[in-house]
Amino acid sequence: MNASEFRRRGKEMVDYVANYLEGIEGRQVFPDVDPGYLRPLIPTTAPQEPETFEDIIEDVEKIIMPGAASPACTELETVMMDWLGKMLQLPEAFLAGEAGEGGGVIQGTASEATLVALLAARTKVTRCLQAASPELTQAAIMEKLVAYTSDQAHSSVEKASLIGGVRLKAIPSDAKFAMRASALQEALDRDKAAGLIPFFVVATLGTTSCCSFDNLLEVGPICHEEGVWLHVDAAYAGSAFICPEFRHLLNGVEFADSFNFNPHKWLLVNFDCSAMWVKKRTDLTGAFRLDPVYLRHSHQDSGLITDYRHWQLPLGRRFRSLKMWFVFRMYGVKGLQAYIRKHVQLAHAFEALVRQDPRFEICAEVTLGLVCFRLKGSNKLNEALLESINSAKKIHLVPCSLRDRFVLRFAICSRTVELAHVQRAWEHIQEMAAMVLAAQGEDKAEIKN
Repeated sequence: MNASEFRRRGKEMVDYVANYLEGIEGRQVFPDVDPGYLRPLIPTTAPQEPETFEDIIEDVEKIIMPGAASPACTELETVMMDWLGKMLQLPEAFLAGEAGEGGGVIQGTASEATLVALLAARTKVTRCLQAASPELTQAAIMEKLVAYTSDQAHSSVEKASLIGGVRLKAIPSDAKFAMRASALQEALDRDKAAGLIPFFVVATLGTTSCCSFDNLLEVGPICHEEGVWLHVDAAYAGSAFICPEFRHLLNGVEFADSFNFNPHKWLLVNFDCSAMWVKKRTDLTGAFRLDPVYLRHSHQDSGLITDYRHWQLPLGRRFRSLKMWFVFRMYGVKGLQAYIRKHVQLAHAFEALVRQDPRFEICAEVTLGLVCFRLKGSNKLNEALLESINSAKKIHLVPCSLRDRFVLRFAICSRTVELAHVQRAWEHIQEMAAMVLAAQGEDKAEIKN
């Protein structure tokens, strides 16, 4: 959708809302649709090809508005999460279907998803231990619980452990910045021998620093054998798994208890939209279910509906699945795949440019849309380069630290980015590098004099 069409559609939407407000007194205050009304009205999978805006708006009036408010909001979310799960080829256990034990929920961020998974795992292991040993208090259990993640994991995992009141241990990553089975097993064995209780592992697919991938096919079976909850965080990289050539990066997810990624990062869905799936919804509802009188309703014990307030921290929630429905239909699966592939191709184009300049080095394998690079030299030199680049305000780079080396990160993430933009960015980086290196040479000359 170009700017001209966006302007036209925006005006149409204002008219749609205004017409709704003008006629609101003629509408029912409470819908009279039955639970499950929506699923039979829409396809079971996302369309492969793009559909028209007119068709989608027509379906809004025909399918969504009869169940306006909670019925449509809830039921479209359930179906959209199944659509997306099928696009990723998630195991059937993660899908709600019509009678599944699992299912998906839209959280606000990956940070929320990690926290929700940790709290659910904490509740599950506590109840299990108390069932076996009723004399154990919650406090006695809590002080022994241990969670684990890679030393490359996002800081949100540490924050989740702080909020959850459990200790977190970082597992040393290998040469490719990935968590492997041997290091995790060693930590689990050591802590169990010390009387601690391992209960939660976060594996990252596409780390923030360098887009590395923990080895799920190794880590997953260990978690399964040890009875430890495995949460998979693919906040950035998860969008790429809709492409068959990148789906292998998700292999091993069948061992996970929960999986999460952010369509708002790389799948053209506006913030906020963080997709989370669980194999057993009762693990979430068992941890968060509260039913005060003012929240009870006639269908809550019927088993016919999904009550998402029991799947998350907030009580209130927005109609976030509606924007997913629009994006999936406007682009189609093929359009979204093409978008991902273009970004990956542009990242490899930038990588090639970096490798052609002997002053620079690539610092991590380029798998998707992130390139980690630096000038050959000291951390101080690269810090100066980053400062000069960002001060010029033509492009903006965010750094990371890899094995105590200061590294620059070039991320392909704009919807409208083209090869020409990447080339101009590289030319600018080269110019800034020349200036920094020249200044360094002058400083050395002054020191000698």
